[in-house]
This record gives sequence, structure tokens and C-alpha cells, in this order.
Amino acid sequence: MPTPPAARDAARDAKVLVANRGEIACRVIRACREQGIPSVAIYSDADAEAVHTWLADEAVHVGASESAQSYLQIERVLEAAKRTGATLIHPGYGFLSENPVFREMCEAAGIGFVGPSADAMRKMGVKTLARDAMRAAGVPVVPGSDGPVADADAALIEAETIGYPVMLKAASGGGGKGMRLVHRPEDLRAAFEGAAREAQAYFGDATIYIEKAIVQPRHIEIQVLADRLGQTIHLYERECSVQRRNQKIIEESPAAHLSDATRSAMGEVAVRAAQAVDYEGAGTIEFLVDADERFYFLEMNTRLQVEHPVTEWVTGVDLVGEQLRVALGMPLSVCQEDIVQRGHSIECRVYAEDPARAFMPSPGTLRVYRPPLGPGVRVDDGVVEGCEVSSHYDPMIAKLSTWAPNRDHALGRMRAALRSYEIAGIAHNISYLLHILDNPGFAAGRYDTGLVESMGPFEPTHAAEPMAMALAAVLEHREANGRRPQPTQDTSESAWAAAARQWGLRRG
Repeated sequence: MPTPPAARDAARDAKVLVANRGEIACRVIRACREQGIPSVAIYSDADAEAVHTWLADEAVHVGASESAQSYLQIERVLEAAKRTGATLIHPGYGFLSENPVFREMCEAAGIGFVGPSADAMRKMGVKTLARDAMRAAGVPVVPGSDGPVADADAALIEAETIGYPVMLKAASGGGGKGMRLVHRPEDLRAAFEGAAREAQAYFGDATIYIEKAIVQPRHIEIQVLADRLGQTIHLYERECSVQRRNQKIIEESPAAHLSDATRSAMGEVAVRAAQAVDYEGAGTIEFLVDADERFYFLEMNTRLQVEHPVTEWVTGVDLVGEQLRVALGMPLSVCQEDIVQRGHSIECRVYAEDPARAFMPSPGTLRVYRPPLGPGVRVDDGVVEGCEVSSHYDPMIAKLSTWAPNRDHALGRMRAALRSYEIAGIAHNISYLLHILDNPGFAAGRYDTGLVESMGPFEPTHAAEPMAMALAAVLEHREANGRRPQPTQDTSESAWAAAARQWGLRRG
């Protein structure tokens, strides 16, 4: 489909402000560079020297370290866009990415938004409204309440009708917050009150609804893309069943041991779901799949997903690039017939957390940071050696993904990449990721959302990190003795500054 003249003009004059930080900000900035679009970073006090501020053409300070005083400050983000002449705002994921008020305020300010309409966000962001919309579109949903349940007494009555086990869920929730699995009537009241408190704390909305709990489900999601010219496509599935406390840890594509008939049917249903809310841009339809491959709508994420690299690996489609095209009024660069799954990809989320201390966050300085390299290895990160991993934000350091012609090969590459990842100065979860990869169920590709819980307690080992620890010790010793590496030649510009200039890391 030819690009409309107005879209060509918008693309020529485009400038993108990235309303995020860390690895996703870096990912979007690099996509802008590939398309020749200038970019603007925003940063908090804690991120004043963060990598994303150096990658962008410009960087604007928006507030204190706490996200509520910076990245979540809508007026400051919009002011930064106006001051720098940005024509589009890309929200990444998290922060303001699924905030319909922010979307509307961008429109009112005459600034484009890389994502769906505020109406689509509202319909799919409130879980009870999303269920209603999907029922109307003929999308299968998990049996449950028709809307919010008023209190614990109403929840007890609803649960008896649905049948135990049931899942209590926050209507405005996400990320596993405000959820409780209940197996018995006598446990429901306390679970309801706990879920409501958590929902109020995280989302400012204590509304709870109730669903039938699917026993030993798989969590499989379908990536969709839609432009403003009427084309909606799917890019097949990602398996996201490896979760701890309802948070995804490892994802892969394609899903192992899923029939082609189910894969195709899920894709068709996902497209129908997106069309039902006039969706545009990149989004994800999430499903629960039972042992008989019956699948049920779970929710829609109206943004880019953390795990998008595995889809890019197996389809060859640049999802961020497509987001930018759509926001500029251009057609998708691919159609459904172009989308083919090739090979297999696995992604592991590398976190600054301590498995020996109940996975508590482990902020601090990255004394050593040497990510793995090699064929079929991709690292999405927003840090370099010497960076501070802040206590103010999500503790994810990087997303490590691998690709190979088949699953066993991709899994072998992932194990090798994790073992060569050198991180010191903070605790991290690499040994835990290897522990999961070596689980027989995961290795065979036969697992569900109960995998992590079924594995029992984890006893961490640091045997795979001797080089990183040795390097960290050397750096500690040098700092303690006030020694610094000396330049190899007389120059007024440091080696670090020269490297930054060479790779285009200076702020404009």
C-alpha cells in the first residue's frame, strides 16, 4: 500500500521524544536513528548520566529521582516535548504507556502518540470492560463475574456459582498485582481483602472481579500490529509461562508443543480482538491455554511488550520501527502473508536481585559489566560498566535473547551466553535463570505457569562468576589506592570522551 503524501511529510519533519528510561529508551532511540528521525531523551536526577541520555540527540531533565516526580509527571513530559519541538512521544512500556489521560493530553497539545487511542486503552485497560468487549467480539473469555464484585460477601456467592478454584483480580491491574488464587470458601474473604488493598496501593482502584482459575494453564500471547489504513495482522505467539509471583522471567517463540491448528486459531482471534476496539500500533493479546489447548482471553497490553525481541528474532519484523511507521500515518511494511516463523528464540530477563535474599532488589554500582557476544545473541540493555543501578526503578539490568534454527540450539546458546555474562558489584539472577533452563520440564518444552513453584527453593551458587569477581576486586583495589588508568598518549580529550564521540554518545 502506498504511503499517503501527508505521512511522507510527517516522516520528514518527525522528532520523537522517548518518555521512558533504561533499555527500552535505548531500544526506541536506536530505532529512530535507523529511520533518520531525531530523538529526545528525558531523565530524572538519578539518570543524569544514564546511557539513554547520551544516545539521544537531546536530553531534558524532568525532575527528581522518584518516578512520581519525573517520568510520571505528564506536564513536565509535555513541556519537554514542546521545548524541543518533538512531534511524537513514544512511551515505551510501563510509566505512562497505558495512560489514556496522557494520550488525550498529547493530542490536545498537538503532539502525536506512538500507540493506540485513549478509547482503546480504556476498553482494554480496565479488565472488566475488556472482558465485555471480547465477549461482544466472540472472543472466548475465562468464565467469571459479569463485572466487579462489590465486597467479599458478593465474591463468595459468585465463587460458588463459578466453582473453585477461583482467581481474584484487580480490575485496573497488571503485572501480577492485586491477584489471589483461592481454593476454598474459607480462604476467600481474607484473599479478597488482601487483593483489594494491593489494588488500591498500586493502581488507586480497589475494584476486584473474579474468574474461574484454569488449572495448570500455559500463558501464551499473540503479538498484533495494526495501521490506520485498515490493516491488522498477527505475528504469532510467545510462550510466557515461566513466571515467579506472576512476573514473567523467561519467554520463547514459537511455543513448544502447540499444534499448528491452535496457533493459527489464536492468531485469528487476536486479530479479531484488536479490530473490535479499532486498535492501532503494536499490542499483545494474552491467553490462558489449558491442557486440551482450549484458550481463553486473559487481557490485552496496549503497548510494546518487554519480551518483543523474541518475536523480532523469529519473524524478522522490527516492531518499534513499525510502531513509528503507524504513528506517522504510514502503512505497515508487511502484510499477513509475509509473516513466517523461522527458527526459535528464547529471552531471559537479567535482574539486579539477590536469589539468596528472597530475590530482594540489589541496587549499586556495576563494577564489572561484560555482556555476552556471538552469533544469534542479542542484549537489550541501558547500562555500561561503572553505571549505578538505581533503587528507584525496576531492577531489570538487561534482556538477553538468543536465536537458532531450532529450540535445542537456541537453548544451548542461551546457556552459553548466560555463563559468559560477567556482572559484579551487585547481586543478580543469572544462576537462577540457568537453574530454570536446566529443569527437565523446561528443557523438554513441557511446562506451565506452575513450573517455578514446582521447582521448590533455590540454592544459589556463584561458581560461574570467578572472572567477574576477580575483575571487581582489582577495581576495588585501584579505587582504594587512588589509582586510575593513564592515557596511552598525550591528549586533551580522555579515552572515554573520545570513545563517546566516536560512537555518537554525546548529547546534542
